[in-house]
Amino acid sequence: MMSPLSRRSILKALASAGLAGAGLTLPAQAQSFPQGFSSFSVDVSVLKAKGLGPYADFVGEVALDELRRSFADRVDPRGPRLVVRLTSVILSPFPGGGGGSRWRGGDGGGDDTVEGEALAVGGRGEIFAQHPMLAALSARAPSVAPNEQGRTVAVTQHWVRWLRRQI
Repeated sequence: MMSPLSRRSILKALASAGLAGAGLTLPAQAQSFPQGFSSFSVDVSVLKAKGLGPYADFVGEVALDELRRSFADRVDPRGPRLVVRLTSVILSPFPGGGGGSRWRGGDGGGDDTVEGEALAVGGRGEIFAQHPMLAALSARAPSVAPNEQGRTVAVTQHWVRWLRRQI
């Protein structure tokens, strides 16, 4: 007797079939990032569209400062631009892990996260490489003084530093 298929295996098969049939594969050269970048920029338009306004600008400034610092040794005027598009910043409502364990009935709180992607963009706007990424950092702040600005800086810098290791 054949075992029933799991929902995950069905979705995976459908996704694979759909992508293969549509020819949506990245060319080999788009799989790896160049070692040098001519400039750095941060796109926070998705955050602004979510209504985060000045906070989105703050996140963008922090990310750009950290990109310049973390990638200072990878500047090459002949290279493509490194564009970071940030799409989500979530600060845990339970800094210090007060949300309980996800596996024991809690919500798994205690982590701040940043989600986005890095793009290597050529002079005519062509994308040479793309790297989506989510980074989480354990929130360390007492609930009486949560320090959202400091936590935002920490998790955004963490995201950029992790990006440096990834590409």
